[in-house]
Amino acid sequence: MADWIDSLPESAREFLNGKRLDEVECVISDLPGIARGKAVPASKFARQQYFHLPDSIFYQTITGEWAEAAGDEGFIEKDMILKPDMSTASAAPWTGDTTIQVIHDAYDRKGNPVPCSPRNVLKRVVQLYKDQGWQPVVAPEMEFYLVARNIDPAKGIEPMMGRSGRPAAARQAYSMTAVDEFGPVIDHIYDFAEDQGFEIDGITQEGGAGQLEINLRHGDPVKLADEVFYFKRLIREAALRHDCFATFMAKPIADEPGSAMHIHHSVIDMETGKNIFSGPAGGETDAFFHFIAGLQHHLPAAIAVLAPYVNSYRRYVKDFAAPINLEWGRDNRTTGIRVPLSGPEARRVENRLAGMDCNPYLGIAASLACGYLGLMEEKRPEKQFKGDAYEGEEDVPRVMGDALDLFEESTALANVLGPEFCRVYSIVKRAEYNEFLQVISPWEREHLLLNV
Repeated sequence: MADWIDSLPESAREFLNGKRLDEVECVISDLPGIARGKAVPASKFARQQYFHLPDSIFYQTITGEWAEAAGDEGFIEKDMILKPDMSTASAAPWTGDTTIQVIHDAYDRKGNPVPCSPRNVLKRVVQLYKDQGWQPVVAPEMEFYLVARNIDPAKGIEPMMGRSGRPAAARQAYSMTAVDEFGPVIDHIYDFAEDQGFEIDGITQEGGAGQLEINLRHGDPVKLADEVFYFKRLIREAALRHDCFATFMAKPIADEPGSAMHIHHSVIDMETGKNIFSGPAGGETDAFFHFIAGLQHHLPAAIAVLAPYVNSYRRYVKDFAAPINLEWGRDNRTTGIRVPLSGPEARRVENRLAGMDCNPYLGIAASLACGYLGLMEEKRPEKQFKGDAYEGEEDVPRVMGDALDLFEESTALANVLGPEFCRVYSIVKRAEYNEFLQVISPWEREHLLLNV
């Protein structure tokens, strides 16, 4: 046991310093990004090299139903072999006993990566970059709301009560006073993050009532996706300690801005260590423009991954801090694709389309896939947009069904993400969308019942 614990990452060893490890949570992300797995005694984990879960977990919808393909005659539920990635070992500091979490990778019986596993999808895309001698680098930004407890789905979501005893106020972006309102929750987020070895680049108040943003330092896409996967659980647990909920819905409150997971990308030449978006004299390179063109040409097909639920499309509203098109511009937050101010070595491209409700592995994979296709196709983007992009044409799908149509038609995106993953993802999302269409909303009852 001691030898095994000595091999853990430093943050996990520090968390266990002087403590007896009780339990290990063996986890893997499903399609929505929910942690699935098993909790085992530490003594048993020390002896096991893998464990099994059925591959049908990737056919489960967000409501807990099973997509029809899982019951098709040709579908046979098989056990996957889940092997731990010990570099992901991390504290679970909110548990009652001393527990660590370990993310696992999924393989079939022949040792091949299971193509529907979100972490494997991202690894596949990263490997395509590496095959070209490139190392992709990302930096995700996480927006979320702290809201009052809500146990009645028929009731609207309300902002949480702040430290002052008043509901959280809207339109207070970057206000330090507003951040102080959530001080106790934020303190717990920092404490949990420190226990887990995560470095937060900053926390700010966003424009919505009770809306916060956490920035993470740039780095390896798989490592950053692991952190976002862990952070969602961490933040929820911190909120529960203070009698409120943390929600990552794209649009939880009407008339308030939605929550995004903005993704910053750059690409490093593995041989030289240089950013391929910047030339020797510091200018913008062809690769920089090819990457932008890839986002413009292929993001419409990827929206179904970046905006995975019917609620996701409520975020794409004019003048509500979310893009409505795929224009690109320098230091322009109204465009879907933004080039932030930076020096040549830090030149990067920001995708502002992804919602915080997307699976972080799949959202980052889809965004990188679009950029990769641009680099390979060597196309040029449309002319830079100057001014208010909300005055431009809308070219973002507004409903889930349209987004899925584009996703299913894109063979280029499927070849990068993996055809089998795209097939299963489409089946699951069609099932969710059809289930939603069977629900009659309060708006329909109020305005159509007696008027049509």
